[in-house]
Amino acid sequence: MIADHFGNLGGERMGITQRREREREEVRRKILDAAHEVFMREGYENVTMRRVAEAIEYSPTTIYNHFEDKDDLVLALCNEDFARLLGALSAQALPVDPVEQIRQLGLAYCRFGLAHPNHYRFMFMTNKFDHVLDAESPGWKSFGLLRSAVARAIETGHFIAGDVDAIAQVLWASIHGAVALLVTYKPEQFPCAPAAPDLVEQTVENGIRGFLARRES
Repeated sequence: MIADHFGNLGGERMGITQRREREREEVRRKILDAAHEVFMREGYENVTMRRVAEAIEYSPTTIYNHFEDKDDLVLALCNEDFARLLGALSAQALPVDPVEQIRQLGLAYCRFGLAHPNHYRFMFMTNKFDHVLDAESPGWKSFGLLRSAVARAIETGHFIAGDVDAIAQVLWASIHGAVALLVTYKPEQFPCAPAAPDLVEQTVENGIRGFLARRES
């Protein structure tokens, strides 16, 4: 009987702890979702922690219970969004051929950006705090997939010899440019004609073609 009593108390305490953790996570999730919208709409420089609190009708103290300051909040948002990107790039096993790896990574990157335009604009097209990605961050790992494929393409003679980082940056910059236009411009805003239906595919192929050691005819 006594053992059962203490066992029940232990179970109740565990249940209370789990419920509090769940409630805390729900509040944190609500803060992140609201902050994402506010930063997107008003810009990093114009948003305060009080503004985020107002958006979800919480006190600023509640926000500070979850995040040290605005930079800490933005860092959490960035890590979440880049984790989504990393998951999209890693969703399928990459082919052995490094050039095909680069092609598939480019297409997966574009699909992510077009499927999540608000997240993409926040990640790459808004002014945020001065933060340098570390090697363990999902953002660095996402770029690392492309960099590794480029290094392999050079090593195997598929790509011309060159600086791995520079080539990877050029490939990323060209793909980013296409995605940025597609998530920003309306069809009628493109010069002369709406964006080509295969704009993404052509951008990826053109980037790869520029670094091939043996140019395809």
